Amino acid sequence: MITANQLRAARALLNIDQRQMAELADLSVPTIQRMEASDGVIRGNVDSLMKLVSALDHAGIELIPPGGQSSSGGRGVRLREHVAKPKTKNVKQPKSGSSRTLQRAR
Repeated sequence: MITANQLRAARALLNIDQRQMAELADLSVPTIQRMEASDGVIRGNVDSLMKLVSALDHAGIELIPPGGQSSSGGRGVRLREHVAKPKTKNVKQPKSGSSRTLQRAR
């Protein structure tokens, strides 16, 4: 099981936003937003939860369960050593000087 706090902490460790997390897990941004807005343990479609946990694991995140090995107990997340930055799809940003942008501004 994963909590909303663990998901937010995992994203912070990976230095990625909700859109990038959605891409990594092959989920929609609203799904990630709903998961992060949960109170406590994330509830949802089992397939979506499995995709999320698998994506975090592949990105180098280790979920620490309650009672797991940690210095002070409780749930948490940990970034495994020697893990490459997760690859997300590149989204092209429109060029600010394009003719289409200039036409819309007029």
